[in-house]
Amino acid sequence: MTPLFVFIVIFMSTFVQSVSGFGLALVSMAFLPALIGIHAAAPLVALYAILIEVVLLIRFHQELSLREIWKVVVASIIGVPFGVILLRYVSERIALSVLGILLIAYAVYALMGKRLPKSDHFALPWLAGFLGGLLGGAYNTSGPPVILYADTQDWSPERFKSNLQGYFIVNSTQVVIGHYFAGNYGQDVLTWLPYTIPAVILGLLIGALLDKHIPPLVFRKIVLVMLIVMGLVNLIT
Repeated sequence: MTPLFVFIVIFMSTFVQSVSGFGLALVSMAFLPALIGIHAAAPLVALYAILIEVVLLIRFHQELSLREIWKVVVASIIGVPFGVILLRYVSERIALSVLGILLIAYAVYALMGKRLPKSDHFALPWLAGFLGGLLGGAYNTSGPPVILYADTQDWSPERFKSNLQGYFIVNSTQVVIGHYFAGNYGQDVLTWLPYTIPAVILGLLIGALLDKHIPPLVFRKIVLVMLIVMGLVNLIT
């Protein structure tokens, strides 16, 4: 039964990423470690994450705005080494709990029909990217600050997804390279690859079919609900 469950988890995580633009790691790492072990799950997720991000970026490439995302990407790269240092001095429990509360508070605020005013302040993308890199370097949680920033920019669903994939690809590449040089792509990971490819293909196809029928307002509510789930996961795990 384990191969079937692995297939289902990978399919669901791919589908979630395809529809919302993020959430792959959230779904994958909530279930796969219990099924195949953390040492196989982490590098396996990194491999198929970058595959999915590339496919989604190609799909929405016309909406990718390097002008809007390059500062976030550069700032995240700068923030990673500071995150490694942060890990030594700040409790993971405290940091992720604060992050979880902020995510839930913002999402509930937005679901009540409120919206933070859009700001073109030059510091915002740098701050979001740096915080993403900081959390990624410390706790492998680079998405939330950038997702919050993206939600305040009033991008279309296609631009939202495309810009996020551009950001995620840089992070995923760093992670894949790190796993490679750490020797983490062993036989235990390769054993599960045959279940990965068909699950990813199916998740992308179904996500693409449903995606066309999701209005922008519904899409934003999906994003906000996902943020609440991310916040709760940070609080309780």
